[in-house]
Amino acid sequence: MNIKQYKNKVASLGCIISGQPAELHHPRFTQGMSQRASDWLVIPLSKYHHRTGPFGQAVHNGQHIFELNYGKEADLLAMTIKRVMEGLK
Repeated sequence: MNIKQYKNKVASLGCIISGQPAELHHPRFTQGMSQRASDWLVIPLSKYHHRTGPFGQAVHNGQHIFELNYGKEADLLAMTIKRVMEGLK
């Protein structure tokens, strides 16, 4: 599986929180704040949970509160990888 196929597979899972159509979020815990994570390390989030939701509902609008509400980026990434792997069986 190449990177494009992987990203398409992750997006096809739907938002890890709501199941709605997803955008791909590059978590920051693997890089510095101004750097994007590898394309292999992406989390599917709805537009609402990724960037347009209000404070604490969108990861890019109050990340600390978002993580209190929905879980740490590392845990959401682990859930994503697990779902991708289960889909390959």
